Amino acid sequence: MTNSTRRLALFAALSTTFEALHGLGDHWVQSSRDASGKGVHGEHLVYATDGTPVADGPGRDGRTMTASAYGRGCVTRHVASYSAVQTAAVVAVTHACGVRIPARALLAGAAINSLTHAALDRREPLLWLAARTGKAGYIQHATAVRKPGDTTAELSGPGTALMALDESAHRAIGVAAALVTTWLATRAAR
Repeated sequence: MTNSTRRLALFAALSTTFEALHGLGDHWVQSSRDASGKGVHGEHLVYATDGTPVADGPGRDGRTMTASAYGRGCVTRHVASYSAVQTAAVVAVTHACGVRIPARALLAGAAINSLTHAALDRREPLLWLAARTGKAGYIQHATAVRKPGDTTAELSGPGTALMALDESAHRAIGVAAALVTTWLATRAAR
């Protein structure tokens, strides 16, 4: 097998693993609390346990923080579990195939996936990118109403344009992470 074939095979294995397990890490492993709180922003105070605004629950005891701090905590926990799933899967798949990936290559790919995942899931960078690429109208149009009788449509969550853009961006970045990981893992073999 030539070095080019080995590189292509590793890239294919990494890309497939990232793609196949994206939903597991992004939806199944993520807690409901983190899913609903990771995009929260603001300087108003919320309860640390569940993100409920203090103004909505007067007289309740408990530690408080800003909404932005709550959102950052939620996205940090989510990205940690997401990255753990992807990294463990890559190690398992490559070891099962008899391939050893150097730690620096593995960590570089994980960093690309995790740092960009955190930025996109905070929503403001994704909304900025969508506006710059002409997708703001799509986001406003493809919303979801969750409960009968509700008059407020959600911009994010299942069935929305924002979620579709989020998922496609994560998957495209997974290809870049697989490419960088492959390049770092195989450049000494050239």
